[in-house]
Amino acid sequence: MSHRPRTADEIWQAADLPARRLAGLALNPSAGTDVLLRLLACDSAAVRMILCRDRDLPPEVVDAVLLHPDHRTRSFFAANPHVDPARRAELVDDEHWLVRAWLAQGPGHAHGRSELPEHTVVRMLKTYDPELLGMLHRQVPGSARRTFPSHPESKVREYACSWWSELTAQERSALRADPDEGVREHVLLKERDLDPDLVERALPDRPCHARTHLLMHGALSRRVVERVMAAPAGREDRAMIAGNPSLPLDVLALLVRDPDPRVRETVAGRPELTATQRQALADDPDPAVRTRISLHPALTEDERGAIDYQVDPDGSFGRSDVPARMFDPARSRRHSLSGHALLRRRAAYDPGLPPDLVARLSCDPDPGVRVLLAQNHPHAPATLLLRCLLEYTGRDRWALTTRPNFPTAGLAGYADAPDPVIRRLALLDPRTPPGTVDRLSADPDPDVRADAARHPRLPARRLAELLDDEELAHAAAANPALPLPVQHGLLAALDG
Repeated sequence: MSHRPRTADEIWQAADLPARRLAGLALNPSAGTDVLLRLLACDSAAVRMILCRDRDLPPEVVDAVLLHPDHRTRSFFAANPHVDPARRAELVDDEHWLVRAWLAQGPGHAHGRSELPEHTVVRMLKTYDPELLGMLHRQVPGSARRTFPSHPESKVREYACSWWSELTAQERSALRADPDEGVREHVLLKERDLDPDLVERALPDRPCHARTHLLMHGALSRRVVERVMAAPAGREDRAMIAGNPSLPLDVLALLVRDPDPRVRETVAGRPELTATQRQALADDPDPAVRTRISLHPALTEDERGAIDYQVDPDGSFGRSDVPARMFDPARSRRHSLSGHALLRRRAAYDPGLPPDLVARLSCDPDPGVRVLLAQNHPHAPATLLLRCLLEYTGRDRWALTTRPNFPTAGLAGYADAPDPVIRRLALLDPRTPPGTVDRLSADPDPDVRADAARHPRLPARRLAELLDDEELAHAAAANPALPLPVQHGLLAALDG
């Protein structure tokens, strides 16, 4: 009888204090290869999970992980965001489905080392069950956009149909005439949405995902549009067709005056709006509609400035998962120079902004622009990163400290800040006095306490105490100042 695999949270909750110490040791940057290999051989699933999932590993340890007899251990490594993806790719033909599933899932766009080698992706497309490949697109290298449409393997050409709208006319024509029936069927599925009669026949008569997709993206016949206008099946139907590129212009003119502001807001994003329609939406009583039309690419800067739009200075500004190749440098430059803060925010997402625009947006008066630049640009300056951490309180705030140029020197003075996130800054400073680190190890905030337990200037007496603390033993064992004899003492538990 098969059992559901335990989740990562369940594995960690089941770990006792000795296991949590060893899991912390697995993250210790001073732990040598011999220590890591002993941890890999231990019986605790929690220790092997932390070791194989949450850190980079020396080549000798990676070799041992790839040969480990426990498939869960190999699966932890399969989506490790810290290791070279080429080493993860060595699991492509693993005998266990769970390992292959985690390799296909991958670490995601939030991590910079997610793209698998092209030959590995090809192997997965040829041999994996389709249900394992749903998130594979996050790991497909950019080179695949050039090679997959004409690849000798039919399964690979099928997969290239996934980005049908990005293919050239020549590539689409070749795939329509592909010698493989499966490829041609995938083309038909993609092009079904371009045939109004097929869309009409396939359109469900009740609200559901398929109806939403077709109303938003399918080629709509006049009959479908008229039915939606007269008797929509769902309250969102009009807003769905309002953004559909195939919407007839006479219906678009009607939706500019639709009583539902959500419909008008969607219409405001249409590129083909006339000057009269744009002006009507610029004067709309709903602020969301006015804000959406203020971003229209046909407007001049003076026309944008004349609209009473709104910009929320206290939004949530985090990391983008849009690949760098999707940004247009010319558009990003125009947006960077705009007087509209929301357009400058769009530019700030672009990790390829040149130095002159990075310098310009680093001093932007809009906090959203500054934080988005700090979160997304690899060369955001240290002064900007620190300023954003001090001022911003929204999503992914602490992620700013992981950006390449985040400063660490001179942060000890924040140890007494009322905001616990700012107190944590003191524990990024390698020169924070031992007494301050000791005090912060008993801070009311759990994140501050954990950071203090990991700080190399934590006094040895306090570090020894925390190894017996149920909450902080894990963090204390990860402290790089943990003496080698103590490390080996923790390992001795494996022999007991």
